[in-house]
Amino acid sequence: MTSQPTPAELTFTVPGVSCANCQAAIVDEVSRVPRVSAVDVDLETKVVTVRGAGIDDQTVLAAIETAGYDVER
Repeated sequence: MTSQPTPAELTFTVPGVSCANCQAAIVDEVSRVPRVSAVDVDLETKVVTVRGAGIDDQTVLAAIETAGYDVER
């Protein structure tokens, strides 16, 4: 019997996200992270929410930075 990774929801504050192009860049990059099932970027609150099973927060953070945005820690 194999155990399944626990579903997780991670949130990141990304102050520089301000438009649809920003949103698309983050969604595109973070969606490439293994085991990510959904990415939501709220332009009003500047919060990126990532859902998936067994996702690694440092890998997601690196993907947001690769898209060109700083993450508040």
